[in-house]
Amino acid sequence: MTDKPLSGLRILDLTRLLPGPYCTWQLAEMGAEVIKIEDPVLGDYTRSLNPAMFQLLNHNKIQGTKLDFKQEADRQRFLTEMVPQADVVVEGFRPGVLDKLGVGYQVIREHNAAIVYCAITGYGQNGPYADHAGHDLNYCGYSGLLEQTGHADREPTPMSFQIADLAGGAQSATIGILAAVLSARQSGQGRMVDISMTDCTAALQVVQFASMAARKDDPPRGQDMLTGGLPNYRVYRCGDGKFLALGALEHKFWQRFCAAVGRDDLALAPLAPGAPAQKIADEVAALLQTKSRDEWMEVLGPADCCASPVLTPSESLHDPHLRARGVLGGEVAKPEIHLPIRFG
Repeated sequence: MTDKPLSGLRILDLTRLLPGPYCTWQLAEMGAEVIKIEDPVLGDYTRSLNPAMFQLLNHNKIQGTKLDFKQEADRQRFLTEMVPQADVVVEGFRPGVLDKLGVGYQVIREHNAAIVYCAITGYGQNGPYADHAGHDLNYCGYSGLLEQTGHADREPTPMSFQIADLAGGAQSATIGILAAVLSARQSGQGRMVDISMTDCTAALQVVQFASMAARKDDPPRGQDMLTGGLPNYRVYRCGDGKFLALGALEHKFWQRFCAAVGRDDLALAPLAPGAPAQKIADEVAALLQTKSRDEWMEVLGPADCCASPVLTPSESLHDPHLRARGVLGGEVAKPEIHLPIRFG
């Protein structure tokens, strides 16, 4: 099968920066024809802020269309020539911005009743915060995610992965768009897809809210089951200063780890967050300081105990599995990221 699953789908991409462009990058990778439309003066800000990111996110789109919606001729070209031939419009402006410019959803649907219109915003189209400014850090803050990230004795730590932008915003938008397109194909009627990055990030906190319900209180940062409270599920520093991730949650994996490192005596120790668990973690930490990360992986890899190296981005780029799967390619100065979803 050579045809990509979204071949024939046409998308008008009005987005900038990260969440919207990543969403439409995914859709383009799946075969959609994505027409990137930029302001003639500023364009997509990543062109100047981070050219490498602009290239990663937009290389698979049709570029060169510049429209100034403050100009009547550009508005009419968009509404009468482009919208009727499109299936989807994606935008990432604050609520009401495109309405004021005369190209909001209500106007667009008059020119194409089957259009799917996706708006990606920080807080959604309504609600107390709808008009507030924000970035990924703010959305993670409101969602409860940021407070749970980092060590117990330190302030919450900003993440290198923009969870609200990419998982909350882009991924949720992609899901919403595909669902709405399917509906439009069946009914002939499009709809608006309202993506709030804060909402979608909050909805990702399944484990945290379940833990809160069980405890009847907020989980302690850095001390819960999956955030560092267990000796068998945490990150350890090795003798060379590099790190190893141990995810031996199930007892069989913990037993294999203990056997591989010569500490069978730890295999039956009670594993629950608290002082006893910390004592075991301290012993494991001291042991792992005796070899380098890669030396430990020579021991732990064959043990099949859910141990893995913590790779740097450049190491990840050259990881043989990720290369073999075709997800990552290129070199450090010019990395390539490809759609990780495989279709048979």
